[in-house]
Amino acid sequence: MKTWVVVLLVLVVLVVAAVGTGAWLFFKRPLTVFAWQTRLALRGAGLTRTTVDSPAGPQVVFAGGTGPAIVLLHGAGDQAGTWFKVAPDLVKKHRLIVPDLAGHGSSAPPAGPIDTGAVYAGVEAVIETLSRGEKVTIVGNSLGAWMALLVAHRHPDWVTRVVAVDGGATTGENVQARVLPRTREEARESVKQTRDPGSVAIPDFVLDDIVRQAAVGPLARFAATAATMSQWTLDGHLSEVKVPVDLVWGESDHLMPLDYARRMLTELPHARLVAIPRCGHVPQVECPSAFLAALRQVLEEEK
Repeated sequence: MKTWVVVLLVLVVLVVAAVGTGAWLFFKRPLTVFAWQTRLALRGAGLTRTTVDSPAGPQVVFAGGTGPAIVLLHGAGDQAGTWFKVAPDLVKKHRLIVPDLAGHGSSAPPAGPIDTGAVYAGVEAVIETLSRGEKVTIVGNSLGAWMALLVAHRHPDWVTRVVAVDGGATTGENVQARVLPRTREEARESVKQTRDPGSVAIPDFVLDDIVRQAAVGPLARFAATAATMSQWTLDGHLSEVKVPVDLVWGESDHLMPLDYARRMLTELPHARLVAIPRCGHVPQVECPSAFLAALRQVLEEEK
């Protein structure tokens, strides 16, 4: 058989194998594929991947742009790529610092329980290392909002403003929250708690991957340390946060309901609330245009 025929056959086999592997990944590990795509999108927006040493181990950060610094902190079980829809707009006028929280994405620790203290230590190290001695605005979603308020409480001289997106640093009261589903139906209910009913339905094969991730992913590893989380809350101390705080909330969020935001509003001395209609727990993904509009208003008022 001629050499060129052999080469052609090998190429065909490789292409078929690649297509087959891609199809398997798409239907069996859709959350992994989505994470890869979002992280590539951050790079496409001009952010570069770097690593920062921390007490929790090396923390992976996507950073880039020029102007006033914004730190974007994702929620539990998520990763830096969650900001992929809004980063291209924000990076036009700001220097973005977008870390994987400790134990999430590619940040250490790679295995085992994720302690709240490790997550905070990772964020603190990232800001101290990459802020260049300048004050930063911290925009945090869910767990990221918790970490943002902790930084503002402990290091007010580091922070210009906190934008808490569907999250905070006080104990919640949602006893019906379902964050670690064990079946497809439980995953469907979990999704309903975090998204607006009018949003595009999540396919069954994605729900199945949510169940798989709930058993082995970073959210499960973080939940394993629930007994130690109370020492990292600001229950009874929220009024000590003197940095201006804006609460940006999806009105359809049933995981962290709007009542939680209203309660924080009464305790924070310098806070405002903006509610986004027809939007759930992760506005930067579900309704990025409305989220950007709310965030731009906040950032413009800083000038």
